[in-house]
Amino acid sequence: MVGHEGRTATVRRVSGASEMSDREELTREELARALTRAQRKRIIAGTLEPGDVAALRRFICLTQEQFAEALGISVHTLRNWEQDRVKPDGPGLALLRIAARHPRIVRENIDSAA
Repeated sequence: MVGHEGRTATVRRVSGASEMSDREELTREELARALTRAQRKRIIAGTLEPGDVAALRRFICLTQEQFAEALGISVHTLRNWEQDRVKPDGPGLALLRIAARHPRIVRENIDSAA
């Protein structure tokens, strides 16, 4: 490869680089439901900020009704958490922490109940 001012440069291929470029880009829907690393860390640590509960539910791709059922709580309670009227604590917070760490388990719980 010819570089700046006619100098040649060697380009090394990084292992796995072709795999990265072969992946499709995220759709708007997938990006909208993505959970940031910071949000996931906060939820796992139990230090929730406004919007974290709703972001977690969207990340797992569940409706409010499905997520509430999977956690064993009422939809009313979930809505209070999502709208930051009430902060989850105790067992509810523990369930959210588990859901953030193992979202597939939550989905499997809904799938097996159907």
